Amino acid sequence: MHIVAILALDGVVPFDLATPEVFDRVRLADGTSPYEVRVCSPGPGPVDAGAFTLVTPWGMDALDSADTIVLPGRADVTAPIDDEVIKGLRAAAARGARLVSICSGAFILAATGLLDGLRATTHWIAADDLARMHPAIEVDPDVLYIDHGELATSAGAVAGLDLCLHLIRRDHGSAVAAMAAKLSVVPLEREGGQAQFIVHEQPPAPRGSTMEPLLRWLEESAPAELTTAQIAAKANMSTRTLNRRFREQTGTTPLRWLHRARVRRAQHLLETTDDTVDLIGDRAGFGSPTAFRDRFKSVVGISPQTYRQAFRSRGAAAAER
Repeated sequence: MHIVAILALDGVVPFDLATPEVFDRVRLADGTSPYEVRVCSPGPGPVDAGAFTLVTPWGMDALDSADTIVLPGRADVTAPIDDEVIKGLRAAAARGARLVSICSGAFILAATGLLDGLRATTHWIAADDLARMHPAIEVDPDVLYIDHGELATSAGAVAGLDLCLHLIRRDHGSAVAAMAAKLSVVPLEREGGQAQFIVHEQPPAPRGSTMEPLLRWLEESAPAELTTAQIAAKANMSTRTLNRRFREQTGTTPLRWLHRARVRRAQHLLETTDDTVDLIGDRAGFGSPTAFRDRFKSVVGISPQTYRQAFRSRGAAAAER
């Protein structure tokens, strides 16, 4: 029996807490369950879970016999973590237990130091905070999960389900994992990473700044084939001055800003119109269908067609019918 311990700390996110329940749905060919799920907490009092409180049937001693320990996220990623929790997780890792974080649970795992020198992920909205608070970790905000074998991290809560299904497949094969996915009414694998869910807002320029007219031109009427030198000429600046001022006022380069603006325009058109993908690429300002597909996938993580299938607005879909 493989014991899965879910560690609930004060401020635990209920969705994250419930995600690893998928282990309890796993059944082998003979109908038996290979996992025993135990929810535990430092105790002795109830755990604050936002809209409600909960009392767990297990204390920290559940970590001593756990084969997998799941760390759900907490609403406040800066909340302190008891030394008892850190010591318990380090001890579990030292004896070979698998430690898994869901969403912002990566901050708990990071506090142990076990992720230092490794790639890790968390919800994209918290990725900058994780990188700032734990600079020894290489934070990748564009993936659904990262598995290092005995250490694994996931993005938002649903990505935590993706990771749990991945671990089930690792433990018992694709057929068992596929049935667990079917019972959860989710696909066993999703295409792309969490980049497809990130709101790619453009870095704003201060109102009245020297970049404001140039940014308006770039977003509204810039030709498809454009170089930094041409942008600099439009702004009546040298290339060097343009790059320096552009980065000072937007935090990025002119061409990168332009590519993101065009991808955002394409995302909007894919969600709200029934135009063909090639026409949308042209309307968004890309020079060719190939350039559009390549750039879109590099920024969003999936193809334009897959994005449309996932995010098409109901109104647009109904109008098309």
